[in-house]
Amino acid sequence: MTNTLALRRTLAVAALIAMPGLALAQSAGKSGPTEVGVVTLQTASVPYDVTLPGRAVAKDQTEIRPRVEGTIEAINYTAGRSVKAGDILFTLDSDTYDVALAAAQAEKASGEAAVSAAQATVNRYERLNGVGVTQGDLETAQTSLASAKATLSSAEASLKSAQLNLDRTVIRSPIDGVVDVPEFSVGALVTANQTDALTTVTRLDPIYVDVQESSARMLRVRQMISDGTMTPGDKLDATLTLETGQVYEGKGTLVSPSALVSTTTGSLDFRFEFSNPDQLILPGQFLRVELTLGTTQAVLVPQRATDRSSDGTLTAFIAADGVAKQVVLTSKGSYQNAWVVTSGVQAGDKLVVDGLRDLKAGAKITTVPVTINAQGVVQDATGGGTGEGTGTEGGVVPNGTLPEADTDATSADPTTAADPDKGN
Repeated sequence: MTNTLALRRTLAVAALIAMPGLALAQSAGKSGPTEVGVVTLQTASVPYDVTLPGRAVAKDQTEIRPRVEGTIEAINYTAGRSVKAGDILFTLDSDTYDVALAAAQAEKASGEAAVSAAQATVNRYERLNGVGVTQGDLETAQTSLASAKATLSSAEASLKSAQLNLDRTVIRSPIDGVVDVPEFSVGALVTANQTDALTTVTRLDPIYVDVQESSARMLRVRQMISDGTMTPGDKLDATLTLETGQVYEGKGTLVSPSALVSTTTGSLDFRFEFSNPDQLILPGQFLRVELTLGTTQAVLVPQRATDRSSDGTLTAFIAADGVAKQVVLTSKGSYQNAWVVTSGVQAGDKLVVDGLRDLKAGAKITTVPVTINAQGVVQDATGGGTGEGTGTEGGVVPNGTLPEADTDATSADPTTAADPDKGN
């Protein structure tokens, strides 16, 4: 036992003596060039998008009011259900109007009989004119005929009015839409064209979304088109994002651009129309509309390869002659998982995207070509993972989200984007 303990102590002392040499060996192994993954930057055609806040507005909204006086006899719809134009909503008591219609029909029949008698008298007097009937008698008969015809016309008008009043005791929906709860109950007395509406019918498909755009930023976009730094698209592509963050499937079309700038906000109003068959969009909702105005040519720098200092400066490393060179980037927004860079790098530069941990400017490096997939994960040129991140393990953008784009880079005039000559 004593010999065993002595042997253990000897081995421990030998290990302590050997550790400094081992540390030196490891330190010597790290003194060589750092291996980093790089991608070659290229110029790309980048969609020029702008995101604007919007509010949903019903395309048609009609308040239902009675056009005749009466007592509500029946409510013929279920609140919240869709109705078609012509569907019955309310029925009023029609007894009074039935009587008025019958009286008008009798008045018309009397008028028709009077006209028939007067016409017969005129015909007889015309045959007997000069033989027992004077010219004066004939003229008197003709006057009576004209009066009878006028009375008949008045009776016919009264009949039409009575028929209209009777028809209006049945109140119908003038449009397709969703009908609101009734404001009056059965038995309530209503009057013609009263102030309070009986209910409201709202058309939800299609639906409008109103947005506002700054006039100053519109001018900047016009200047970009004029300078040739942005190419407008053939049409304005509008995508809607709901309050939940869900991207709406339907695409919007521009309905009515405004020609006046608000004196209070300095912005213009634009209205877009979206199909809404499932009624996911309701009037009054606040939404976001993303507009693709055209395309710009720019260098895309993956966001995972950059760092932003406390003062907002955006930096990255490029490989130049075996050395890591730190560059300051100027961006005008983001696209997918990359910054849209206007200065600091150019096409052909080798951007360091992997091995950035503890990398310093001027450090000696060796480069390995890599790629970045759509999820921001770095892979070597053969498709395998690199195994090292850039401050985010696994090479994934933090939280899987992208920062908001620069507001100056994501604002534009929808009208000029579709037609650069419009408004000039």
